[in-house]
Amino acid sequence: MQQRNAKKIAVSLILTLAMLVSAQAAEISSLIPIGHTVGIQMSAEGVLVVRLDDVQTADGAICPARDAGVQEGDLIVAVNGAQISANDDLQKQIALSGGQPVELTLENDGSSRTLTVTPCADQDGVYRIGVLARDGMAGIGTLTYVDPETGAYGSLGHGICDGETGVLIPLRDGSLIESSVGSVQRSEVGEPGALQGEFSDNTIGTVDENTESGIFGTLTDSSIYDSLESVPVASADEIEVGDAEILSNVEGDTVEKYSVQVVKIYPEDDEYGRGMMLRVTDSELIEKTGGIVQGMSGSPVLQNGKLIGAVTHVLVNDPTCGYAIGIERMLEEMEN
Repeated sequence: MQQRNAKKIAVSLILTLAMLVSAQAAEISSLIPIGHTVGIQMSAEGVLVVRLDDVQTADGAICPARDAGVQEGDLIVAVNGAQISANDDLQKQIALSGGQPVELTLENDGSSRTLTVTPCADQDGVYRIGVLARDGMAGIGTLTYVDPETGAYGSLGHGICDGETGVLIPLRDGSLIESSVGSVQRSEVGEPGALQGEFSDNTIGTVDENTESGIFGTLTDSSIYDSLESVPVASADEIEVGDAEILSNVEGDTVEKYSVQVVKIYPEDDEYGRGMMLRVTDSELIEKTGGIVQGMSGSPVLQNGKLIGAVTHVLVNDPTCGYAIGIERMLEEMEN
């Protein structure tokens, strides 16, 4: 009898949890699409090893880090037990070692390990271990949407990764900076273009999460969306091949609508995380940018009056085409 009751309780809990998840998802039925560029500043939670380099010593070239088992993509979080959060911290600890072995605490793909590395002196007498490391990034992207009730936003539609290793940068903290577009480097076949941003000193939001489906946080300055209207959020089965539009800021401070077509819809379990393929059909946008350029990531995609996704990538061999993520996937990541 007690076992039967326990089973009933377990089933009841599962059903309750399922109802809560459904209720949370149902809460976000409309959002404000934005399409304005922002400056993005992020600090990593540790120091990311992006390259292993030989150190030129009096006895020849060696790489102590590689010899000890350090790998590109490792995150160095401590030296001799002391937490580090900046590249300067790492270099200082190595320089002060006097050539004595140091213990590095590393994280990679969810696992942690400790290695002992013996720094060597380069030809100038500076102790090094042979790593090129990165502790943050700064760039330009496009805000996709904001929830006017909470100020919670989503942007980019993809994660911020290190350009050399492809590793998703583990976020310590970050902020959004007010920006406008100063100029555009047009996309050409084989050469993706880019928006050139001009940034102010005004911080307009936080970056709280860096995920495979975008960056998320809270806008602290509501002036960027106060005059804008919410639109319904489309479910995945409402997206269809055909005409659509994107909102993008590719000139100055102005957000414009540009016509595109959804030419292909990918299954939910697509191994590359693609939601749909887009083709830019707007002659004005093609004239200005050549199609899709870096910095347009996050531009909201609308169809039939609903928000359906965000631009994420450009095709190198045809910059009038690119990929977009479905809005449901972004919202799932934000809610997690």
